Amino acid sequence: MTDRQTQHPEQSASAGRSARPRTRRVVVSTVVFVVCIVLFALPAWTVVFAGSQWPPAVRVVGTVVAFVAFVALPAAMYLGHRPGPEGAAKDAWARVGDVLLGLVWIAFVWSALSLLLRLGLWFAGVDDPVRSRIVSVATAVVVVVLALWGHYEAMRTPRVRHTSVRVDRLGARFDGLRVVLVTDTHFGPLDRTRWSHRLADAVNALEPDVLAHVGDIADGSVVRRRHQAAPLGSMLASAARVYVTGNHEYFGEAQEWLDHMESIGWNSLHNRHVVLHRGDDALIIAGVDDATAKGSGAPGHGADLGRALAGTDPSIPVLLLAHQPKQIGDAVRAGVDLQVSGHTHGGQIWPFSALVRLDQPVVHGLSRHGGRTQLYTSRGSGFWGPPFRVFAPSEISVLTLVAG
Repeated sequence: MTDRQTQHPEQSASAGRSARPRTRRVVVSTVVFVVCIVLFALPAWTVVFAGSQWPPAVRVVGTVVAFVAFVALPAAMYLGHRPGPEGAAKDAWARVGDVLLGLVWIAFVWSALSLLLRLGLWFAGVDDPVRSRIVSVATAVVVVVLALWGHYEAMRTPRVRHTSVRVDRLGARFDGLRVVLVTDTHFGPLDRTRWSHRLADAVNALEPDVLAHVGDIADGSVVRRRHQAAPLGSMLASAARVYVTGNHEYFGEAQEWLDHMESIGWNSLHNRHVVLHRGDDALIIAGVDDATAKGSGAPGHGADLGRALAGTDPSIPVLLLAHQPKQIGDAVRAGVDLQVSGHTHGGQIWPFSALVRLDQPVVHGLSRHGGRTQLYTSRGSGFWGPPFRVFAPSEISVLTLVAG
């Protein structure tokens, strides 16, 4: 009888469990490899080859650049974003990987769109190599211009976006209440301390009544990102400063960020609420954990709107902070008047907004859901990963509530 035939069921189950992670790693590695090939091959073909008949030296240099970037991207992303101890070296790798990821995405998108130019030139009777050289140069110029402009947009002080929101149940004494949203700051490997100070100055100039940070403060621990996040403590509001967690807090530091925000004077709405009063009128401001909180394994975390609204008067209007727009379903069922969210970044680098729309009901702006509930989705004040924003500008959102 063979060893395989005498193997105990417990041993078989253990072997099966150990094989599954290996299979997942192989599948993930294969997918990453194929995606990288596609992302780099199309721009290289468009700019360097594709009938342009550039001199051999140009083709060699272009091939070498594409190959080095192809190898460097997954390596830098892994070294910069892998689980493990934080540090300057890890941040340096993350910066390299993030920049390469943004550049290759822009190059891929506009290389694909260049096929339209190639087709137009073909209809116009322009032959190769002139046709392909025109497409090559035009694509390269567009990619460089969009990368430079996109980086400027990512690093600039966010634009202020004003929106009036009529809330039918809002009391007259709260008419004109100014709610300022700051979200998705994503303090991370690229040190944006100066940007953070400019953000705080811009927020304070708006003189908010309520200031809300709707999650994704940072990518990293409080210890590592404390300096960049420090200006949050200088942001002022006359009535309340409130904060909820985003999905990135649940990569490991959610409770630490909740505690940190409390320590610098913010109200961390960890499935709870506060009530504002003006005379006989009241407004409930509630907050829930991010939609990913329960699955993160963080003890005591998980979006719970029932708990957040426990003990409240159902006749009082509710302003809800929830990081992801898709949490709107719970808000509608609870009769929330206005939910404010972030998470989408407006797509950050066009046309990623189309992919975001597959996961979220709204990409940005004000929308109505059900008979009572409205949702405002901010494009976010910062950026994640690639330091670029292309056709998706950052914002500081100012919502002026109008009483019904």
